[in-house]
Amino acid sequence: MLIKINSLHGKSKVYIPPKSVHDTKFGINHFAGVVFYESKDFLEKNRDTLSANVMQVVHSSKNKFLREIFQVETTPPSLGRGTIRHLGADQAYKSLSQCGFLLSRTPGHGQGLDTTKRLSTLGGQFKQSLEKLMKILEQCQPFFIRCIKPNDYKKPLLFDRELCIKQLRYSGMMETIRIRKAGYPIRYSFEEFFQRYRVLLPAPLREQLKNDARQSSIHISEAMLGKDDSWQAGRTKIFLKDHHDTILELQRQNILTDKVLLIQRVMRGLKDRKQFLRQRKSAVAIQSAWRGYCCRKEFRMVLLGFGRLQALCRSRQLAKQYEATRARVIRLQALCRGYLVRQKLAEQKKAVCVLQAYARGMFARRVYQRMKRENKHRLEARNIRLEEEKRLIQVLGPVKAREEAMRLEKEHLTMLEKEEEETRQRMHALANKPTSHDVISDQEMVDKIFGFLPSMIGGQEGQAPLGFEDLETKPNKLNEVDLDMVPMSVELDEEADGLEEYTFPKFAATYFQGSSTHTHIRRQLRHPLLYHDDKDNVLASLVVWVVILRFMGDLPEPAMFAKNATSKSSSVMTQIYDTIGRKNQVQFRNDGPNMRESRKDNKFSKGISSLKLKRSSKLTGKVTDQLRSGEEAFQEDSSISERPMSNLEKVHFIIGNAILRPAIRDEIYCQICKQLTENSNRSSYARGWILLSLCLGCFPPSDTFVKYLLNFIHHGPTGYAPYCAERLRRTYVNGARTEPPSWLELQATKQKKPIMFNVTLMNGQSITVPADSASIAKEICQFIADKTKLKDVFGFSLYIAVFDKVWSLGGGRDHVLDAISQCEQLAKERGTHQRHAPWRLYFRKEIFTPWHNSQVDPVSTDLIYHQVIRGIRFGEYRCEKEEDLVEIGAKYCYIQFGDSIHNELVQKVLHEYIPVKQLRSKPMEKWVSLITYAHAKAPYTQDRLSRQAVKEQLVDFARFQWPLLFSRFFEVTKFSGPSLPKNYFIVAINWKGICFLDESEKRLLELTFPEITGIHTNRAVKSFGQSCTLITLRAEEFVLTSVNSIVIAELVVMFLEGLKKRSQFAMAMYEKKSQEDSAILSFKKGDLLILTKDKRLDENSGWISAQNERTGKTGNVFLEEIYIIPSLTKPSSQVLSLLMMSPDQRRTASQKSYVDEPDEEDLRMKPYTLEEFSYEHFRTPEKESISKAVLQKSRGRSQLWAHSKEPLKQPLLKAACTDPDLRDLACQAFIAIMKFMGDYPSKQAHSSVEVTDQIFVAAMQEEVLRDEIYCQIMKQLTENRNRYSVTKGWQLLWLCTGLFPPSKSLLKHAQKFMETHQKETLALECSRRIQTVMRSGSRKWAPHPVEVEAILQNNTKISHKICFPNETEQTFNVGTNTKVRALCQNIASKLQLSSWEGFSLFVKIADKVISQNEADYFFDSLRQVTDWNRRNKPGKDGAALSVAYQVYFMRKLWLNVTPGKDLKADSIFHYHQELPKYLRGYHKCSKDEAVQLAGLIYKVRFNNDRTQLATIPKFLKELVPDNLLRAISPDEWKKNIIAAYSKHEGKTVDEAKIAFLKLIHRWPTFGSAFFEVKQTSEPNFPEIVLIAINRQGVSLIHQKTKDILTVYPFNKISNWSSGSTYFHMTIGNLVRGNRILCETSLGYKMDDLLTSYVHLLMNAVNKQKNLPA
Repeated sequence: MLIKINSLHGKSKVYIPPKSVHDTKFGINHFAGVVFYESKDFLEKNRDTLSANVMQVVHSSKNKFLREIFQVETTPPSLGRGTIRHLGADQAYKSLSQCGFLLSRTPGHGQGLDTTKRLSTLGGQFKQSLEKLMKILEQCQPFFIRCIKPNDYKKPLLFDRELCIKQLRYSGMMETIRIRKAGYPIRYSFEEFFQRYRVLLPAPLREQLKNDARQSSIHISEAMLGKDDSWQAGRTKIFLKDHHDTILELQRQNILTDKVLLIQRVMRGLKDRKQFLRQRKSAVAIQSAWRGYCCRKEFRMVLLGFGRLQALCRSRQLAKQYEATRARVIRLQALCRGYLVRQKLAEQKKAVCVLQAYARGMFARRVYQRMKRENKHRLEARNIRLEEEKRLIQVLGPVKAREEAMRLEKEHLTMLEKEEEETRQRMHALANKPTSHDVISDQEMVDKIFGFLPSMIGGQEGQAPLGFEDLETKPNKLNEVDLDMVPMSVELDEEADGLEEYTFPKFAATYFQGSSTHTHIRRQLRHPLLYHDDKDNVLASLVVWVVILRFMGDLPEPAMFAKNATSKSSSVMTQIYDTIGRKNQVQFRNDGPNMRESRKDNKFSKGISSLKLKRSSKLTGKVTDQLRSGEEAFQEDSSISERPMSNLEKVHFIIGNAILRPAIRDEIYCQICKQLTENSNRSSYARGWILLSLCLGCFPPSDTFVKYLLNFIHHGPTGYAPYCAERLRRTYVNGARTEPPSWLELQATKQKKPIMFNVTLMNGQSITVPADSASIAKEICQFIADKTKLKDVFGFSLYIAVFDKVWSLGGGRDHVLDAISQCEQLAKERGTHQRHAPWRLYFRKEIFTPWHNSQVDPVSTDLIYHQVIRGIRFGEYRCEKEEDLVEIGAKYCYIQFGDSIHNELVQKVLHEYIPVKQLRSKPMEKWVSLITYAHAKAPYTQDRLSRQAVKEQLVDFARFQWPLLFSRFFEVTKFSGPSLPKNYFIVAINWKGICFLDESEKRLLELTFPEITGIHTNRAVKSFGQSCTLITLRAEEFVLTSVNSIVIAELVVMFLEGLKKRSQFAMAMYEKKSQEDSAILSFKKGDLLILTKDKRLDENSGWISAQNERTGKTGNVFLEEIYIIPSLTKPSSQVLSLLMMSPDQRRTASQKSYVDEPDEEDLRMKPYTLEEFSYEHFRTPEKESISKAVLQKSRGRSQLWAHSKEPLKQPLLKAACTDPDLRDLACQAFIAIMKFMGDYPSKQAHSSVEVTDQIFVAAMQEEVLRDEIYCQIMKQLTENRNRYSVTKGWQLLWLCTGLFPPSKSLLKHAQKFMETHQKETLALECSRRIQTVMRSGSRKWAPHPVEVEAILQNNTKISHKICFPNETEQTFNVGTNTKVRALCQNIASKLQLSSWEGFSLFVKIADKVISQNEADYFFDSLRQVTDWNRRNKPGKDGAALSVAYQVYFMRKLWLNVTPGKDLKADSIFHYHQELPKYLRGYHKCSKDEAVQLAGLIYKVRFNNDRTQLATIPKFLKELVPDNLLRAISPDEWKKNIIAAYSKHEGKTVDEAKIAFLKLIHRWPTFGSAFFEVKQTSEPNFPEIVLIAINRQGVSLIHQKTKDILTVYPFNKISNWSSGSTYFHMTIGNLVRGNRILCETSLGYKMDDLLTSYVHLLMNAVNKQKNLPA
């Protein structure tokens, strides 16, 4: 059958054939969807009939319903095959026959002809039922009511759209509707149609058709429905669709409505016409009177308008006359200036001619002298020749005598020429003195200075540390490693760009003290090169200078002495520490808990923290405190510098002082650079560069000196320049060192290649690692991970061991060479030379993540496995139970030998994983039998797991068994928090949580990660350093101080965030009621939610899929409504109950040590009042009358703190009642509060700003009134039933909390008042504003109108418009406590500027532009400026005048501004600020430069639009400076500008702006602020001058010629002052200085700009002092 169907219907679109020959399913694409049918036994199922026994039982039933189902037919068939014969009655026989179960045989299926009916099949019965149904439908009109389910949950008001559509589609309703639309469901006979819709046919047409029903119906249909085929007319009926019937009904209804309206209109018109006539008569009378009034009023307005028009016309005439007069004056000025310029040009030409004449005369005289000298030499030679010829003619004869004389003449001339050439060369050599810096033998010099250096790779000298002998490998040689494969230096070409101006001589001239120069000397200094505040730094600088001279060989070594017999056995650093700490007898911990002595029988018998705690450097802690305290260490004992020292000791002394005293680092660099400048001694020069390279690897210079140092290095020797530059770059990236250089660094200095040392892994593998002086543990760990292909790097740390000591360097930013230097110092203190220090480096697992998976990285698992086995062997990891040790042994044997082992193998490796002490406790055979039995019975042996899987099990066992051993330890001091047995303890962080340990490693407190709600770092008290605050679930806050507080916080935060990302558990923080959308999950507060991952939800959408554990329902949850618990397992009931509580309840529960369920009544807090505060601080209430006392006798003293509708006669607080002035101000403020809240009627309307000023202005000046204002506002909010008044009161309190905080006595009461009014929307915001104003400080001015208007609109986020020089503007959010500096930073960040330094905000009011102070609050500064302008320009009748202002963001200070460096700043600010100054003619500019700049300006303004080129003369003033407009004719300007524009036509607008700035950047007046003033102090200068203030100082410029008359640097200006009409400036000292007196109205601008420049430069000079030590 399936084959036949495929052949017949295989190509049909609705038929879906089977996928393969063996598939027996086929599909039909029905209208509702695809349905698949199973063809197997398809025909057999269709032939199924009910069993005769079943029929007999059904017919014999007493149930009438069952019997009626199977009614018999009236005609009994003949008996045949398949007939039920044993029925006793004919009736039963008939019933079976009529049911269709007895069917007749067809010929061919049996022998002979069988006339009996065959039994009916199920398919046949279904077909008969459908036919019967169709007959019934044809006999009636089908109207159906179909019931569908709106949702599967049987809930009201919940409609599932997809479910309903699915039911309609599968029930056939959609197809039925489509079929109905395709047919003609509306059928009328012509008579019925005509009778109903005859009104649609016009009467004339109806008479024409003689009321013919058929024709009339057709005309009506054509007129209303159109002549298309959408309706049909039959013989007796007309066939319509549903919408046709609707159209006809609507048209019929409209016509009937029109007729009804017609009748109504006629009747109403008759009624209203009479009333209208009466009203029209009255209206005419009113109109006549009103029009007369309007005409008279308009006539008066016309008269007034003509008066104003006359005034306007006359003003325009006057303005036109003024413009004409001004143009004539300008023309006259231009002619005068042209005459003066031409006169000056003639004088210059005359001077040039004089110069040319003198120069040509000088050249001619030189030529004449040379010719005279040559002629003299020739005459002398000729005379010599003649004399020789006369003398020799008698001896040799005439011919030979002449030849010999000629030869002597030539020799004499040649000798004279050589003498002259030598003289010229000697003069040239003196002019260009050669340097001796070309050849430096680096390796020979280093060997000569430091002696023999080790040839081994670092970390292989001497005996291995105790406990690590089994990991020792064979030493390697340096020559076996190709060091050239590791590039560690770069060329300086790119780094040197832009450093030409930062020369060391320039730095010396600027910053050196006294008469110190930048060149080499060989004597001691009287004072340091740089200025130092601290006396100890001064003494240290002088001692370091002596040691530098001795190191470079510029001073001899002192004689031997024996003052300190122990100096040889201790390192230089230790002696420095002893010297620094001797005055106060400071005793340092030698090694700390990490350097305890260990016993040989148990190598890991130390505490668990001994392997983890970093070894404290002697450069930190109390030594640094002694340095900061200012002890005169070098004055008391100078034995370190007075005794002979080796070269290494000198290096340690110099660099050690630089590390200990950051303030003298630049001093040391300057001393070295000074000794390298013009140093002709080759040995001293080479030693100095070696010292400089070592210093660069240990500590960086300050930001002030770094560019000068880079420039100095760039001009250094070829071998050292790139090497030193790379060391400086690496030191800047990784920070300063804490220890002086080690012997390995001297090896690197010799070869100028990376340092090579070995790092041993726990599996015995050794890796050679390249490093440099700045290498940190993180870089080394990453290198090892790359080499070993280790993916899971986290938790692996670098360990260093020497002798019997070992400590962790972690995997962070600790310098590796610092630890090596500590080992070398330790070796020297033990009597061993530093080069033979037997230190080793190891790579170990230190800490696990809470989500660690051993299956992720096999390499990591293998390393941890070997570490665990080795730790168990040496006693680092101890098993409390013997069964655990046996199980570990069995797994070890399985990993080594597989699933088949024997006793010999077990006994052979027994010592590799069992400690010696425990191995001796039992016979060897006993251990072998236990391990063999455990191995045989183990599941991994029976299942034959892979060896890697068993390693993973062992690693997981170690992680769960010893979490404290796999921890990261930090020494901390508790600054504040809940009480603990000790304040100094160790914090251990592991994958389980945080543990507090004392020195004996006793647990003081344990916290799991679900019990930690947060951690943050902050700068604590200065003496305590950095700190972090740990917040627990029980509302406890531990403030811990530590040098590693940032590392602690980062580690905890990483664990918490990682757990939250992977956690499946969350707590509902709010109640979410059931929604109409079933996809949103409903829950109650405190419900535990199981999070699931839904791929349909975006990770950034803020929604997550979850299941409510209480209800079992699933849905989507908004992340802000839940708290994700940082736990991978289900939290305990105690943690869940704590999460449900408020912080106060958690604190109470922690004190009681048990958890109570929160009571709902306790959660409903009553509004707090000032009643309790009033008992102590309020004045005594006034005595009341009897009637008033009776009405309020229950309140007593509470009347002062509750709402009142009457003004106060005295202040609330006692402190404000003593002063009469304060008493009056407080009472007036209370009246203003009542006015603001609407509780006090006022005849005169006041603006909101005036009222707020009456409230807050006095309080801003008198601190006593601040608490009074708070109390008055909260008093009016207490028991106030007027909602409008309450709303206005909270708005007023919002303003108050942003201005100043309450006093300490009122603070807690005010906070409680706000916390208990949570229903008020502004309550929480007010509480936050109090905290903000306490941190940032009080405001100085009353609220600005912008703030008042914002809060009146209930808007707590204030936006302010900021304008920019390029005529654009943006809106920025400005808070009440936002400072100008913070807003500038925000604007710079949003505009993507490289830096905000130099920019400032300016307020433009009318014609004044006033700069805002960076340290002021934005609205304070704005209010100050607007109030100042309002006072100078009062309104009419004393009324307040609204001030229109704009806030601009522009560059104010032009320091370090280089065009092209910051493209955003150039295009938005620099170009648009410099262009107006250029066009006003303030710069001195040539004509060619003006042409080029005009072309660029045209490019910026019009881009590629060449149509404006023809109109250049019209707007020439916008392209050319004013002073150059008449230099040439406009047409020549146009010609030249077009040519210049063509050159720049290919540039973009921004590129044109940058090109413009680059051209004017070369001028000395670039970035200047110009002021035209009248000076009266300098008779040599013109009376009217231009003053330009820029980065170079204050310049006086000639107003006409634009020549710079003089420049006063900022360091020469000692004093300045300004007023409304003057500006005074003192040059030099105050006693003998010259005063510059200027008359100008812009003195305030000059004063502000000069102050800003000087302040910025002073900050740059003193930046080193402000940096943290």
